Amino acid sequence: MTRYKVFIPEPICEESRKVLEEVAEAKVGRKDGRYTEEELVKELEDVDAVLTTSRYRFTRKVIDAAKRLKIIAKMGSKPDNIDIEAATEKGIVVTWTPNANDDSVAELTIAFMLALSKKLFFMMQHLKKGRWRNRMTTVAHELSGRTVGIIGLGSVGYKVTEKLKGFNVKVLCYDPYVSEERAKKVGAKMVNLGTLLEESDVVTIHAALTEKTRGLIGEKEMKKMKKSAFIINTARGSIIDEIALHKALKNRWIAGAALDVFEREPPLPDNPLLKLDNIIFTPHVASWTYESLRRQASVAAKDVVRFLQGEKPRHILNLKHSHA
Repeated sequence: MTRYKVFIPEPICEESRKVLEEVAEAKVGRKDGRYTEEELVKELEDVDAVLTTSRYRFTRKVIDAAKRLKIIAKMGSKPDNIDIEAATEKGIVVTWTPNANDDSVAELTIAFMLALSKKLFFMMQHLKKGRWRNRMTTVAHELSGRTVGIIGLGSVGYKVTEKLKGFNVKVLCYDPYVSEERAKKVGAKMVNLGTLLEESDVVTIHAALTEKTRGLIGEKEMKKMKKSAFIINTARGSIIDEIALHKALKNRWIAGAALDVFEREPPLPDNPLLKLDNIIFTPHVASWTYESLRRQASVAAKDVVRFLQGEKPRHILNLKHSHA
């Protein structure tokens, strides 16, 4: 009997790899670098399953070329790097790992709030230049007593709101898809987007990327914000119009920003946002903690094993009744 083959583009935790190897031959990709579309086509020629992060793009061309592929397990949030329509047409199951990275993303969001409020990046650069404190430039803010606006009260937005309880902040929330009861449970007040932008000292984005949220925050929206306000994005880069964000930061319509995600990833070296002094970045690593990566790999691997053993995976995004 031919054993199943699983391809994992980058290393995962050993315990999850061993789970897969109980039912399949697992090939782990290289430790660094990216796979091109042509390289993925070649790697997927004879595999039955794939475990992937958001780093690799599974286009229609890649999926169509994978003759034996039966399941793509995305480690992390709902994928925007997989052509789900193409997979569905071919009968390929796509799964994800809901809630596995919620705490990690929420923690980075809180870290961004504190880093911006306390001017941590500026303070570090200031000291490196041999300067000391002064009342003109090194006075920061408390987060306590501020108003935080949460765009998207899904699992991550909810976690952020829970973690803010110890900071004595007022929380506003905009999410047309959740009930006021959900917001009340966590002490948030539901408002429209305009009110949230106008009243918040910190705006943080936790919405999924859809056609409705693409470019949701543009020039018009940032002009509504306080000049002292910060905006944070740990969701998807395309929710903020980067050209508008650059203009808002350069012209000091808002005080600062923090991004873990970009419209293009990685951003080009000449991206003008990288040259500003009132923005901080991380390279899409909100969910990249040892704990979160271990949880994601475990959930994804177990769903692949279930599928290959003829059972229904627990976290299917398409083909709800599919099985091996």
